Amino acid sequence: MKRDIKDQEDIRFLVIEFYNQALADLVIGPVFKAANFSLEAHIPVMVKFWETILLDVVTYKGNPMLKHIALNQEVPLKGEHFERWMKIWEETIRTHFEGPVADQAISRASSIGQLMQYKIKQATNTTGL
Repeated sequence: MKRDIKDQEDIRFLVIEFYNQALADLVIGPVFKAANFSLEAHIPVMVKFWETILLDVVTYKGNPMLKHIALNQEVPLKGEHFERWMKIWEETIRTHFEGPVADQAISRASSIGQLMQYKIKQATNTTGL
């Protein structure tokens, strides 16, 4: 029986499982590789990010919007990238967890992805890229 996401270790497991799939994915894997992505550096940041969002333990300090706007200048981020990211994220959660926090992880990721796409489009239109 699956259980809900309850602590930092669950989030670490989720993030690692997600990136194992995402990096191997034909749609979004190349985005990470083109961006000089370091899994070792990124995992702790993402654990803190999701811990802050899902467990109300404020360990993340940063601005993911600015990072992704900058990334978009190196590797154009398209709707299909966000769709695939969301699909892999949801599948990873549904495979390993169930409960209110797991559901929140999916809904919050969807909202973040939509906002990020909007902000990237806004920044691109402003800079003329």
